[in-house]
Amino acid sequence: MSGSQSSLREANRALIVDAVKRFGGITQVEISGATGLSAATVSSIVKELLAAGVVETRTTTRSGRRAQLVTLARRTGLAAGVQFGHRHLRVVLSDVTHEVVAEQTLPLPSDHRVDTSLDRAALLLVDLTERVGSTLDEVVGIGVGIPAPVEPETGMVSVRGMMRGWDEVPVAHVLAKRLAKPVFVDNDANLGALAESRLGASRFYRDSVYVRASYGTGAGIVIAGQVHRGFAGTAGEIGHVQVDPQGRICRCGSRGCLDTVVGDTALTEPLSASHGPMTLRDVVQRAVDGDPGCRQVVADAGAAIGAVVAGLGMAVNPQCVVVGGELAETGEVLLGPLREAIRRRVLLNQIAPLEVVPAELGARAEVVGAVAMVLQATDVHAGADDLTVG
Repeated sequence: MSGSQSSLREANRALIVDAVKRFGGITQVEISGATGLSAATVSSIVKELLAAGVVETRTTTRSGRRAQLVTLARRTGLAAGVQFGHRHLRVVLSDVTHEVVAEQTLPLPSDHRVDTSLDRAALLLVDLTERVGSTLDEVVGIGVGIPAPVEPETGMVSVRGMMRGWDEVPVAHVLAKRLAKPVFVDNDANLGALAESRLGASRFYRDSVYVRASYGTGAGIVIAGQVHRGFAGTAGEIGHVQVDPQGRICRCGSRGCLDTVVGDTALTEPLSASHGPMTLRDVVQRAVDGDPGCRQVVADAGAAIGAVVAGLGMAVNPQCVVVGGELAETGEVLLGPLREAIRRRVLLNQIAPLEVVPAELGARAEVVGAVAMVLQATDVHAGADDLTVG
């Protein structure tokens, strides 16, 4: 084989391995679509990679037909994902194929302290590695998601007041020092966007928006397959777009932000007279069960979020809006009004109308995105001939 042919072959091998890593598991037909390579070339190279121990294949079904699913070969190496929610902590361990091998979720008090929260995350991570018969030595890195804008270079909260007590705390540095492992930190909605664009509902779109509707509302923006974070990490902070000039003061210090209209307090307070004290989880569950009052406040929230997302849609022109977070568990109760608000405000694109769909990864989206961030930032030596995927 000539030098040019050999170089082309190596480039095609790298393309295929990158596609497998990007999607976690992908059929040979899908590899052809993702890489632009012919089916014959894909089949030939997959056989080489299989023989070299780089990938594994197994039979699966796609649209009722048998297909060959290609994944990275299982090997030593774990990635950890940590998500700090407003009221919970979720930690997962994943192998290099994005498959979760261990998971644990703990409730957290409101306004949980940064020092005790980081301690809990570290202890839980050690416990999970022991649970799967491993040690921290096998963990290649730790991804952390937090519900606040994050400055990409430092991994610190970039806007004061968003998480009480977390200002000016170098989360990545503190956790890295505690566990002696590389730590990467990002906003939770950005990580949800990363996960859904790599492995979930928007994986076949280049440009998408992920909306996380929970105790607060945020968005992650993916442009040309890459998460767009903005200069200081505040891109997508739609929870702090003003929707009511005479409204309540938000935790960010501004008045009438979207979060003051659709956040957990705004949803539970109107129900207190008729339903008594409630949590956001109560509202979601009762809405799912058909309670008219709970369904109404969730529907109102969907319409308000949709109006703001419509403005983002006009500016970014994504192909797809993916909706996740706790409120998305109500399905069309939230999605219907949200979709309708977008439809009324976004210019109708006859070529590629904007789709609004539920997240495929559910409550795991953000923590799966944290794992994907680690695997994206960490070199994975993927075969006998030392082919590197970075």
